[in-house]
Amino acid sequence: MDLTKRLNKNLGKIEVSMIRQFDQSISDIPGILKLTLGEPDFTTPSHIKEAAKAAIDDNQSYYTGMSGLLSLRQAAAAFMKERYDLTYHPDNEVLVTIGATEALSASLVAIIEAGDTVLLPAPAYPGYQPIIDMLGGSIVEIDTTANDFVLTAEMLEEAIIEQGDKLKAVILNYPSNPTGVTYSRDQIASFAAVLRKYDVFVLSDEVYAELTYSEGRHVSIAEFLPDQTILISGLSKSHAMTGWRIGLIFAPAMLTAQLIKSHQYLVTAAATVSQYAAIEALTNGKNDALPMKEAYIERRDYIIDKIAALGFKVIKPEGAFYIFAKIPEGYNQDSFDFLKKFAKKKAVALIPGVAFGQYGEGYIRISYAASMATIEEAMKRLADFMASDESR
Repeated sequence: MDLTKRLNKNLGKIEVSMIRQFDQSISDIPGILKLTLGEPDFTTPSHIKEAAKAAIDDNQSYYTGMSGLLSLRQAAAAFMKERYDLTYHPDNEVLVTIGATEALSASLVAIIEAGDTVLLPAPAYPGYQPIIDMLGGSIVEIDTTANDFVLTAEMLEEAIIEQGDKLKAVILNYPSNPTGVTYSRDQIASFAAVLRKYDVFVLSDEVYAELTYSEGRHVSIAEFLPDQTILISGLSKSHAMTGWRIGLIFAPAMLTAQLIKSHQYLVTAAATVSQYAAIEALTNGKNDALPMKEAYIERRDYIIDKIAALGFKVIKPEGAFYIFAKIPEGYNQDSFDFLKKFAKKKAVALIPGVAFGQYGEGYIRISYAASMATIEEAMKRLADFMASDESR
């Protein structure tokens, strides 16, 4: 008996993320320095941890409602109003999820059917496609490499028209993983002008919104398209709370009423203690990201200076904590092989661009969510590697 033959056949379309595969493949190298995963090196602020301890001592160990604690949804709605001028009713337009990943899964499960297509500007975070593949849909990438990874309204509309009735949703992620690209108010308004003409969902992954470095605040497309947009957010990046697993979905009531169904049967509800910590983060910790952001900017600028001098082409990121750089001409353009050799020779791990799809080949992603001391040593080793014959 071989029950593997009776598994969901769509599982055959997916593999463990290449980011994780690569990270694991080099993890046993002694003394390796990692600039790989998108996890802040900062610890969760103390006042948030104290709020969680108080919740434990208060025996807050029971299920919350499926949507999450009302007090957390109120805090989240107030935060979005103050920060981004977005209006969501906490009773029926906010869902608390187990991280942004579950928020994405619950949203896509509610939207995608077999045969549907989803547009995605590329290169892109590789976590979207496997979910869509399992649901029988397919991703259609919009290649942004010729435009320095910047999507335009014209590119978007051309892709929408080409897909026709098969198109169910458009995914936007900004600030972007892996490129760090983000968009101005005028750019977002131009996307909205296109999208409102079509009967499609807009799944906007804005989990890095609080790590926007450009002048002016982050602008959500939900401000322009509230009826079409499912807005994904969370506290992992902004408050260094990856392990607490708190994400948020903001959507109009008519959509939230349906999203809660997939959310319920996937997970029931987010962890209660984490939700109490999240209330503290969104009220007394509204500005916790600011010192982290200052450190990220310093790290970003240091890396750009070092790798530009080595011949890497770099588009200066205006958000998140990644640099996506083109391997110089004359060097091995197979990003996986290039970085595997770098890891073995110099004990430094970066992520190959091909992990972000076909349009990422020839690039490397550097996460600067690491200490300055680690970054300085990693850049020294990269310079040594690039000067050697082994890098070509």
